[in-house]
Amino acid sequence: MWKSLRNLFQTPRSGGDPQQAHMTFAHTSFGSSLTRTRLLLKKQLWIWPIIAVVILATVGFAVRGLIQRTMENSLRSELATLLSVERSMLEKWFAVQESSALTLANSQSIRQTVAALVEAESTDATPSDAAGTPSAEELRKRLAKDLEAALSSHDFVGYVVVDKNLKVIAAFTPGLVGETATQFEPFLKPCLDGETSVSPPFPSIQMLKDSSGRLRSGVPTMFVCAPVRDPNLQIVAALAMRIRPEKEFTEILQLGRVGETGETYAINREGVLVSNSRFDESLIMLGLLPDTEDAASILNIQVRDPGGNMLDGFRPQIRRRDMPLTQIATAAISGSTGVALEGHRDYRGAESIGAWTWLPKYQMGVITEINSAEAFRPLIILQRTFYALYALLGIGAIAIFAFTLIVARLQRQARAAAVEAKQLGQYRLEEKLGAGAMGVVYKGQHAMLRRPTAIKMLDVDHVNEAAIQRFEREVQITCNLNNPHTVAIFDYGRTPEGVFYYAMEFLDGINLQTLVERDGPQPEGRVVSILRQICASLYEAHSLGLVHRDIKPANIMLNRRGAEPDVVKVLDFGLVKALGEGKSDRESSGELSGTPLYMSPEAIQMPDSVDSRSDLYAVGAVGYYLLTGQTVFNARNLGELCQQHISSTPDLPSQRLGRGVSRELEHAILACLEKNRAKRPQTARDLATMLDRVAAVWTLEDAETWWSRFERGQSTHVPSESAHRDASAAGSENGPAAGTVAPSFDRTMIYEPPDGDQ
Repeated sequence: MWKSLRNLFQTPRSGGDPQQAHMTFAHTSFGSSLTRTRLLLKKQLWIWPIIAVVILATVGFAVRGLIQRTMENSLRSELATLLSVERSMLEKWFAVQESSALTLANSQSIRQTVAALVEAESTDATPSDAAGTPSAEELRKRLAKDLEAALSSHDFVGYVVVDKNLKVIAAFTPGLVGETATQFEPFLKPCLDGETSVSPPFPSIQMLKDSSGRLRSGVPTMFVCAPVRDPNLQIVAALAMRIRPEKEFTEILQLGRVGETGETYAINREGVLVSNSRFDESLIMLGLLPDTEDAASILNIQVRDPGGNMLDGFRPQIRRRDMPLTQIATAAISGSTGVALEGHRDYRGAESIGAWTWLPKYQMGVITEINSAEAFRPLIILQRTFYALYALLGIGAIAIFAFTLIVARLQRQARAAAVEAKQLGQYRLEEKLGAGAMGVVYKGQHAMLRRPTAIKMLDVDHVNEAAIQRFEREVQITCNLNNPHTVAIFDYGRTPEGVFYYAMEFLDGINLQTLVERDGPQPEGRVVSILRQICASLYEAHSLGLVHRDIKPANIMLNRRGAEPDVVKVLDFGLVKALGEGKSDRESSGELSGTPLYMSPEAIQMPDSVDSRSDLYAVGAVGYYLLTGQTVFNARNLGELCQQHISSTPDLPSQRLGRGVSRELEHAILACLEKNRAKRPQTARDLATMLDRVAAVWTLEDAETWWSRFERGQSTHVPSESAHRDASAAGSENGPAAGTVAPSFDRTMIYEPPDGDQ
């Protein structure tokens, strides 16, 4: 990893190749990436709204998270405080009721009356049994008179006195006397053991007056109980004073509300509401309560989860008794205390948050809730605001993108019109010489100089940043090369319509691919002459730290220049790479840079490690092709071809030809084709020296004879741009020579290199 990071930012050391020595930050992979990004943002304006959306989304997400955490902490504190206040108020009210009941139970007159009543009930005394002894009925009347003032002052609505056997010995409602109060046992038993307590509300069995004054059963009832002791301080009975729960008890709970949807209520161990809901009217509309005047939620609503929000129209498909209790009710009944900010459904199905606690002494739970939508309303407003901004920025991006497309289309039309008019800046276009996937080449003339020129331009339908950068790179590199065997660049420009072009010397010769296809294997002397001129061009490039990376027959032109026959011109420096330069985008994506028929093993396995010796491998492959008329390897598919370059030993040229070949020439070609770079000639000049040892010569007379014969047979010029991979790195359109592999291998292709010795 450290090596990768170091290579990303490293620049060449002093004392190295001149080209390397002048590499700057902009030439590193990181610098190139920044430059490409800057150009992209400058050209593609529609990206800015998208970037703004991404930034806003990131900021919004962070802000929303911060606000949500703050709100949750605030809500947790608010709910816990409200619940604590409600619990304290209830416990204080319970304590007041217990104190009042205990005061009554401890009054002298009531203790004496109750003790006598217990004695009378136990002996079944009657007025005739003991003269002067009050009867049970008389004692009940006395007790009623003693409690009358207390009923009014403490807002009690009745009383019941039971003995230790839970038998009612006195009551505000005469019909209860003599009954066994089994339904009161849960809170009477602790009372008979000496503990004062308040019962949770429950429905009455006897006919009692409700809040409207009508007699009926099932009236919500709760009692405060206190033990009654005899003169010996022994508990002989329990005094239970009846309280209306819909009054103070419910009113206290309904004080604990937050906002429009908040409420506080109490439940018993069965999950039944034992206080009135503040939403009784809504419960009637939902069908959970009967539509009657005296309809109330207390003791009539179970706190169960309906499975959906009934306020939004959801209607459960099962009976309410089969529904589970709400999560918060279940937690309360379990005896715990807590706060739940994760949304849960309340007994109406509304998404809510809340807090709960359990009062074990009174066997009831207290719950406070508020709808999640109301609790988190500021957060929802903020979120919707961000969504609106996202939408506006998205619409802006779409509008700018559409505008960009329209402008791009108009620019393409303008460029096409300029080409159609046969006028490109100061150059007049004459005939089309060649075309590929990315570029077109015309023969033209400078308006003033009248010099024949080959003009290469980007295809108007394929203009993009990557194509323009590669186009500019090819021009900038080639124009700095001065060797007479490298194609010369005259001019580079861009028309007002946006057409990118460059003008180079017009070559009316023949490329080596076409030469071999036309004439077959070439004489040894001519092969040596051609290879030496290629070496002269490459030596200059290599001396500047540049690697061609696409040496192949189609990129080498044979011409008659300045009355000199057989002058070689090396073309197409579009794939040139500086030594030490990082991977290009194409290499990073797994795309091979070069032509597989002429690629070295390292160019296939480790494209970022190519150097000048990789070009010499390709020169050897070109020499092999010129000498034998066949490529070095034959293969059925691209993978097999690459594997042969990596691991297979090429046949001797003499074996392919079936005749003898100069040992020096054969040695020079095979030395270039060594798998190990260390065994190849180390420089192009070293290869030229090896070629100097070949005895075979190609004289001026031989060359003149061939060119005279060639020019007599030529009806048209051979397009110079056929050597430029159809002007666009799309591959030569020329077919293969006899015995070569499929022509699709003579182009750059996407391919994952096979495993091999790295």
